[in-house]
Amino acid sequence: MLDDVRAAGGCAVRKGQYGVPLERSDYLKLEPNEHSCAPEGFAQWLDGFGQGKRLAVDLFSGAGGLSLGLQRAGWTIAAAVDMNERALETHAANFSGMSLHMDLGDPEEREKLERHLEPARGMIDLVAGGPPCQPYSRAGRSKIRSLVDQHGRDPHDRRKELWLAYLDMVERLSPRAVLMENVPDMGLSDDFSVVRAMEHRLENLGYATQVRLVDAWKYGVPQHRKRLILLARRDVERFDWGQEREPVRLRDAIGDLPVLPVVARERVGQRELPYAPPEEPSTFVGIMREGVPEDVVWDHMTRRVRTDDLKIFSGMDSRTLYSQVPRELQRYRADHFTDKYKRLSWNDFSRSITAHIAKDGYWYIHPDQHRTLTVREAARVQTFPDRFRFAGTRSDAFTQIGNAVPPLLGQAAARVLRPLPGVVASPGGLAPYWVTVRGRLTEWARRQRDAHWFELPTLSAPAAAVVAVLSGAKLRRAELERLVGMVHKRKVLSVKVLKDLLESAPTTAARTRLERLGTVVGRSALWQSGDDVPEAVPLKPSEATLYDLLIGRDALWVGQGAVRVAARVNGSTSDQKNRLSDGRVDLVRLVGSGADAPLRMAALRLIGNTMCLPSRPVCQQCPLSEYCPKKGPAPPPQAKQTFSSEATLFTMATDAPDLVQESAPAVSSAS
Repeated sequence: MLDDVRAAGGCAVRKGQYGVPLERSDYLKLEPNEHSCAPEGFAQWLDGFGQGKRLAVDLFSGAGGLSLGLQRAGWTIAAAVDMNERALETHAANFSGMSLHMDLGDPEEREKLERHLEPARGMIDLVAGGPPCQPYSRAGRSKIRSLVDQHGRDPHDRRKELWLAYLDMVERLSPRAVLMENVPDMGLSDDFSVVRAMEHRLENLGYATQVRLVDAWKYGVPQHRKRLILLARRDVERFDWGQEREPVRLRDAIGDLPVLPVVARERVGQRELPYAPPEEPSTFVGIMREGVPEDVVWDHMTRRVRTDDLKIFSGMDSRTLYSQVPRELQRYRADHFTDKYKRLSWNDFSRSITAHIAKDGYWYIHPDQHRTLTVREAARVQTFPDRFRFAGTRSDAFTQIGNAVPPLLGQAAARVLRPLPGVVASPGGLAPYWVTVRGRLTEWARRQRDAHWFELPTLSAPAAAVVAVLSGAKLRRAELERLVGMVHKRKVLSVKVLKDLLESAPTTAARTRLERLGTVVGRSALWQSGDDVPEAVPLKPSEATLYDLLIGRDALWVGQGAVRVAARVNGSTSDQKNRLSDGRVDLVRLVGSGADAPLRMAALRLIGNTMCLPSRPVCQQCPLSEYCPKKGPAPPPQAKQTFSSEATLFTMATDAPDLVQESAPAVSSAS
């Protein structure tokens, strides 16, 4: 039971079982920026402060990390929208234009926002934001497909799908450029289903798009932080990120800030403290100190330190694990909380600053002071300058900082979208390059349906299951085709058919794999929908993905062959490193979204298995050859190659024309 409530220095403090007095810091009230405005004054703002400026709208803006990045890249913020009142107070204090408290999940609110922005019709150059996304990683396969394909099952679900609200506002405002930032899991957790759907819709509106997984430290942000960036523009298909910034380590980011005395259970830091500029400040510090009084630092304060935590912190360095903390001082299970406490290193980047820092700072222990990071230090790590203040209590500030886009990362992404001199967006938008490439791939794949029927959608569920379980067996193409043909027209896998398959298996390994299907023979209800077949067999994750793909579902097959094709066409090396992250990004550019996405995905797998070989690729036969900057030398005439792949051991020879029915136009090969 908490007791002993008392007032101390303007803060309400409660003393009890938590090891330190529980305090709510003073509330920092911020006055609106002199150039901010309300909706009723927006037209006047456009004729005044906003006149002649390149305007941007920031949706789901939070405190304004992305807004600050846009501003640094040359845009003026005309409007920002969020649901958090403290964050909006912060935004209104630091930026011009309207800072609006609205729920964009509500269609009526989006209509209201469109009315607010009506005076700027045709003047909004960029729409930016980081729409929250449902945790698709916890959803089942069928739910993911339903949510993406049908855009929500009912109005309640639609309110949660805020990426749809974001796209709706883009369509209403029709800006020249679009910028979206989100966590990598928005793409990686569901094979980029949502991101591909977003790109598909933007492309239909005439935008060229680019998706990148970006390490923030490469753009001057002193922390390990990977983000998903979606860019789109209607004026020119160009996305030039330019040179990366010099990495900034923690010492150069916060090493100049005043040392704070740390006494157990006592306050640490203050709202305002004296600041002594270093004789040779780092470039980063120079940027952070712009526009702030030379002798003052604000919000350099953090939580009180428990007596036991002070002992723990005193014995830690940046390599200390929680399991190495003396047992008598551990309050958490060391086997569950292996990284509960983390002292940062001066010579490294910080951990990614997240909103959890508002609950405790144990992941962010100062490199040599026995305390957690202060509000100002966390803001610095996120690249908010020292002049930027955060409304509300200390916890409010930590939450706003943890939820923000690092401004320097936002600036780097926004610079990619700056208009080019003399280039004007056409009313109909662009015909994006990757749409053209995907169109060529789709046409080729459709012509292969007869020759490669068992390698392309849409197979029956039993046929797809046979291909899936045999995908790791080394079978010749003819052998696999014969086995799949035995179930091709069947809706149910019967006992007799499985017996015939087992008797026809050409190898012991193939027979062993086919025996796994014994758990699903004769189960008519199971085969009718096919949804539960992967779990009932059970299929391995890669086998389940292949099964889904071959029955015509939108699945991303991240096999080595397919990623190799995507990497070569993208001119990257993602097939050699970062296959599961950057490799997927390359892959989705070719797969896209829509009804033909499964066909394109299967076609890429086929090309990777038969043409786009690790060495000596058969570029003359590849339908993507003319788009590939990494075409390899053609094999000599009459050459015969035998190679294994994720699925099948194929034999390619000049006397086997059934392998490739269509050839690309003759092109010169280049290594």
